[in-house]
Amino acid sequence: MTSTQTADWRDTIAQNRRRTRYVMATFILLYVALGFIIDLLYQTPFIAAKLTEYSVTDQSASLLTAKLLLTGKLFPYATISAGVVAIIALAITFLFHNRIMLMGTEYRQITPETAKTLEEKQLYNIVEEMKVASGLNFMPKVYIIEADYLNAFATGFNEKSAMVAITRGLLQKLDRDEIQAVIAHELSHIRHQDIRLIVTVSVLTNIMLLIIDILFYNLIFSNRERRGNQGILLVIVLLRYLLPLITALLALYLSRKRELMADAGAVELTRQNEPLARALIKIHNTHTQDVAATEAAYQQTAHDELRQAAYIYSPKTAGFSVRPGFSSLWSTHPSLQERLKALGYTKHE
Repeated sequence: MTSTQTADWRDTIAQNRRRTRYVMATFILLYVALGFIIDLLYQTPFIAAKLTEYSVTDQSASLLTAKLLLTGKLFPYATISAGVVAIIALAITFLFHNRIMLMGTEYRQITPETAKTLEEKQLYNIVEEMKVASGLNFMPKVYIIEADYLNAFATGFNEKSAMVAITRGLLQKLDRDEIQAVIAHELSHIRHQDIRLIVTVSVLTNIMLLIIDILFYNLIFSNRERRGNQGILLVIVLLRYLLPLITALLALYLSRKRELMADAGAVELTRQNEPLARALIKIHNTHTQDVAATEAAYQQTAHDELRQAAYIYSPKTAGFSVRPGFSSLWSTHPSLQERLKALGYTKHE
């Protein structure tokens, strides 16, 4: 086994807490800015109509509307509403993140009382063992997702609300040491407090996509006159294609090292690097050897775009996109080769 250096987890936790605040503030500002654009789009025609007796150009009408909104002489309905939506979305994400991340899946919580098979009892015991090894104060909730593909993820805004979920396929196809390594990886995410970042970005970007799509298609199919805001219409169209890039850059700010750090944390907890390396290779191979079947399995699971960035293995790494949308654009997962190299594991099956 090659020794693996681990990071100062206290510094990592402090950094992730700061990043969470920055990400939340950034999204609130993005929502408010989007609301302001909506106000300009829908209020400029009324201002232009009132000033028809003057030689008011489209550009000056938009600028006048912006000035009136900023000075409070026009009530910014959409701006305030967008800010409220962002805050409500954050609150809902905080309160119901487990349900959101499991949304669209067929899942079952595993406890000592509900475990039906030896495999399920073993899974719960493994999580309990790694919880003690990682020094967590609370036992994460354990879920099995009834899906054939191999994957796992964890979520939670704090230790008390944390949960870990693995697919039935992963439970059946990995051996005990490999499952233990996967669980150690997921509990390392909980310990580092980087999951709240992923949940926040995932939920808020998808809500923002919905809003911008509604605007975009409304512009295409609406027959209403839009005098005075041709420039704003152009901005809406540009945002439809630029927002994915903006959110991709924001997600990359969360750092691709997030997965590498969780890998290192798993090695620290299990005291060996080979089981995690074997698990990653098996997961990768199942994704790349039968791409069509694996892709179809993901597509049968609704809302999978919410989980892609939280998975231990991003489907995008295998070379296919599970579902179109924001999340397919911002995979923060390193390649398999990069992860194996970081683990100090050179034997590739």
